Amino acid sequence: MTIMIPAWENGILHPVEKLDAHQRGLKHKAVSIFVMNHGRVLIQQRALGKYHTPGLWANTCCTHPEWNEDATDCAVRRLQEELGITGLYPAHREQIEYRADVGKGLIEHEVVEVFVADAPDDLKVRPNPDEVMATRWVDFYDLCADIARHPGDYTPWLRIYLRDHKAAIFGDLMRVG
Repeated sequence: MTIMIPAWENGILHPVEKLDAHQRGLKHKAVSIFVMNHGRVLIQQRALGKYHTPGLWANTCCTHPEWNEDATDCAVRRLQEELGITGLYPAHREQIEYRADVGKGLIEHEVVEVFVADAPDDLKVRPNPDEVMATRWVDFYDLCADIARHPGDYTPWLRIYLRDHKAAIFGDLMRVG
């Protein structure tokens, strides 16, 4: 299935095939979601069949909106498709642009709409095995420390988010209670 995502070519937004955007390093739109619960973050380990960064740990959900898809709608859709999570309505926190080599000659040059959702204690998570091989809840500060110790276990974008943007993304959500 060919997925067309919004990418810029010569300063103009066009629908571009997702793999082509990564091969050419085109700046393109993306969405990232962090699901939180009492100072913990739900992270996912990417399925081994993913065409880049397989087996690495990432934030709860990260994706690309389809052409003409609203970022909030995309966030809700992909939480359900990747993790079977329903009933959460993520709040927009920040727009971030980054460029990172993700291996195999592929570049993520993304303009990311970052969302955060507060999960209830009884949140049901049912990962799609084509997308996600494992999930776990981890204390936010333990996650930051583990990334510092073992950066190669995590996706480049998660390392960038936590290194350069954690106050803007997490701010008031880092309360325990």
